[in-house]
Amino acid sequence: MSRAVAHAVGTGPARGGHGWQLILADLALILFLLTLSALPAAEAETGRRLAARAVREETEPGEPRPEIAPAQALFRPVPGGPGLGRWLASQAPDTRTTLTIFATHAPGGEAEAWARASALAVEARGAGARVRTIITVGKEPDLYASLAYDAQVAEAGETGSGA
Repeated sequence: MSRAVAHAVGTGPARGGHGWQLILADLALILFLLTLSALPAAEAETGRRLAARAVREETEPGEPRPEIAPAQALFRPVPGGPGLGRWLASQAPDTRTTLTIFATHAPGGEAEAWARASALAVEARGAGARVRTIITVGKEPDLYASLAYDAQVAEAGETGSGA
């Protein structure tokens, strides 16, 4: 049988050449996953925190970090759109919700960001919402509000909207 016929029939040598690269990639992925899954176990066994977490806690000692749940609804003020009070009135009332106002500002724009966020907060409080405001530096000014179920319920038996 000639070489051309053997190759056409499939009995000749394979020319793929990618087998070892795929095996190496699979082994690298397996090693990564094993290492990643071993980190929490190592921390639990030794009772010590991992270096990155310990350093982060040392550089941010005692800073309160609010628990911010995923947004159930977002509000962004747009020209001609409804105001925040009207938007809040269209949302289902629930004692577990908190409206978080996020404002970003470019360097030097702190006063304007604070004024815009404060105006939204006053409007939200007027509509009866629990409000939290977060202002931070960003590349460009932005303002939006997130309604989420992240408020602490005052009493253990309280369920909010009566599910």
